[in-house]
Amino acid sequence: MALLEIRDLHVGVENRGIIRGVHLNVNAGELHAIMGPNGSGKSTLSHVIAGKPGYEITGGQVLFRGENLLRMEPNERAAKGVFLAFQYPVDIPGVTTTNFLRAALNAQRKARGQQEFSTPEFLKRVREVAGSLNIPQDMLKRGVNVGFSGGEKKRNEILQMALFEPSLCLLDEIDSGLDIDALRTVASGINALRSPERAMIVITHYRRLLDHIVPDIVHVMSRGRIRKSGGKELALELEACGYAQFEDAA
Repeated sequence: MALLEIRDLHVGVENRGIIRGVHLNVNAGELHAIMGPNGSGKSTLSHVIAGKPGYEITGGQVLFRGENLLRMEPNERAAKGVFLAFQYPVDIPGVTTTNFLRAALNAQRKARGQQEFSTPEFLKRVREVAGSLNIPQDMLKRGVNVGFSGGEKKRNEILQMALFEPSLCLLDEIDSGLDIDALRTVASGINALRSPERAMIVITHYRRLLDHIVPDIVHVMSRGRIRKSGGKELALELEACGYAQFEDAA
């Protein structure tokens, strides 16, 4: 059984179809890259898997370890092990990154029937994880994403992913707005979190991220469907030829 199974998924917003019959199987240990032009449905797909409100599911199934993910609330999905790194992480003034992370992590542990971390236990854990990802300790004391650069916001998302230890990581254009140094730092953090028990879906427009994070499978999405799947060489083809061929076929 695949970790994630998507069967003939159809999704709309305000009576406008965005996803028009997506089929996708993702196994534990795999990293899938989904590429495509703006408006192809890539980000919508990740948002629907994570449970972001505002979308109308008009057909199909999304199964996570055989369970119907679409019947779960977003917090239930997170407790089951689904994590979404946003393209544009929000600022939360007045809440330090440390307090935010502790509240979120303990909420997940409670939902899983695990003992919550005490303050000393959590501080030790978050410092260890931040250190392993080369994230400076002063970031933990600042308001969540307040005054953060684009690279710092994305590194904060990677820190959350490392702390929460999800089984399925959805990375929605995590390379957006990053310079080359920040891109390498974020890619290094993602590579450090790859494991045989964890699957990742990376959504991106460009090949440059995939130069640092080598995917097992690349999918091309256009007009609400996956039009082609292949190995990492497919990303090179897209770099050379663009998306026009898939737009025309659609």
